[in-house]
Amino acid sequence: MRTSLRKMGWVFALAAAPVIFFSFNGPDDRYFDIARNLDIFATLYKEVNALYVDEVNPNTLMRSGIDAMLASLDPYTNYIPEDDIEDFRTQSSGEYGGIGAVTGRINGKVKVIMLMDGYSAQKNGLKIGDEVIAINGVSIENLSRDETNELMKGQSNKDVEMTVRRYNTPTPIKLTFKREKVKIENVPYFGMVTADIGMVKLTEFTDQAGRSVKNAVQALKEKGAKKIILDLRGNPGGLLLEAVNTTNVFIPKGMDVVSTKGKIEDNNQTYKTLDNPVDTEIPLAVLINSGSASASEIVAGTLQDYDRAVIVGEKSFGKGLVQVSRPLSYNSQLKVTTAKYYTPSGRCIQALDYSHRRPDGSVGKIPDSLKTEFTTKNGRKVFDGGGIDPDISVEGEDISAIAYVLQTKGILFDYATRYYYDNPEIPAADQFSLSDKEYEAFKSWLKTQDYSYRTQVEKNLEDMIENASDEKYYDLIKDQLNELEEVIEQSKEKDLDLYKSQIKTLLEEEIAGRYYLERGSIESTFDADPDLQAAVRVLSNTEELGTILNKK
Repeated sequence: MRTSLRKMGWVFALAAAPVIFFSFNGPDDRYFDIARNLDIFATLYKEVNALYVDEVNPNTLMRSGIDAMLASLDPYTNYIPEDDIEDFRTQSSGEYGGIGAVTGRINGKVKVIMLMDGYSAQKNGLKIGDEVIAINGVSIENLSRDETNELMKGQSNKDVEMTVRRYNTPTPIKLTFKREKVKIENVPYFGMVTADIGMVKLTEFTDQAGRSVKNAVQALKEKGAKKIILDLRGNPGGLLLEAVNTTNVFIPKGMDVVSTKGKIEDNNQTYKTLDNPVDTEIPLAVLINSGSASASEIVAGTLQDYDRAVIVGEKSFGKGLVQVSRPLSYNSQLKVTTAKYYTPSGRCIQALDYSHRRPDGSVGKIPDSLKTEFTTKNGRKVFDGGGIDPDISVEGEDISAIAYVLQTKGILFDYATRYYYDNPEIPAADQFSLSDKEYEAFKSWLKTQDYSYRTQVEKNLEDMIENASDEKYYDLIKDQLNELEEVIEQSKEKDLDLYKSQIKTLLEEEIAGRYYLERGSIESTFDADPDLQAAVRVLSNTEELGTILNKK
């Protein structure tokens, strides 16, 4: 923790006469520095706007200055102008006025990539895969994704007309939707993974996240769940109080969850659980990965500190900073880091040290030599300064070059759309699997698509050829290099079979989402999810679970 030092004047009593020496770096001098620098900045700003050779947009110039100033502190201290306030509120509350459709740009075309169950878009005929051409008569061809979303969002109970191009439909279709208050579910999925293990997926800590997890766990117990998996993978965090409420589902009332410490006394607080829990005994596993940050790490770290859950997956992100928002003039706001947070064992999991930047301005991770050891309730060793370490580490499979290009170029997306219209129904998402015949059909269709890609081996070979040319070796080894190029090209032709399992999983996830929306996408990956399978295994083995949670 950074210590704030208040510099005081020194008083020296000398034999000849008392002489008092004062340091001129006290609060008054600090206020003078602030006023002086503000005056310099204002003068500079006026002079640049008046004298610069080209026309300067004063708003853009000021925004650049503010953003650069705040970026020198940390990535989480941000200026939010009036134009962005609505998006900021949406992030906090999870609510906005819209039709319940998610769009994205795929190969230059704006397409519907997901529908939210039960909202106007889904109820009134919009389909995943539809290409959006116009909104309220306004062509979106040259609009950004944000601009397109702004046209769809707006005041509730107002109509939105959307023109879309649909697969196998020769002429564009016009659809009308009524905007409504859309609530982005912080728990998009909960369900049974096995006969006695339930899973809750929490994607963000917006308002009522704790209540959503509580309701999901209660519903799963009614369905027969004897063990619970809480999936926090990719959850970037959110409201601190919702992290406390989520933890409260599994630990008793009155327990410490997180403490915050900053330079202002009012920011030094300890947050305790306030309600009666749902279940303090049910075996629990928490899934985390490198995208689990902030509030996710509070939940995972607290449950780990109390030996209440086994943590499965990868090391978490390592964000141990707390932000609050402050109102500014002209309806703008400042989101500013005010404190660091600490889990019940006393550890702060912040991984990057923003207070000690390198000479080039970059930020380094806290070295292992400076990390401190703490202990959990049962005496297990845990460490600060680098995120939450899982109790069971799971090595994730790297995505292959061919799977990556098929995904990012929208080829899997387009084939899923084709499959949806060619097949009226599929089995339940967790039972759905493409047959070998269907995969061969997909491979045949791929011959009509451009999915060229370069592997890392090809890139390394190109570097080798360049280095050989520079060092005058190319003529000596060109025959071998040409042979190697041919071998690599022949090997790439087999990639569709070599990485069949990986490609099939991604394609099945995309297809299942067409029929069962986000719930289907999640359930289709159960069998191919190594983190989930590791959690199921340890929860099914009472002896192993007990050994992990009691190991010193």
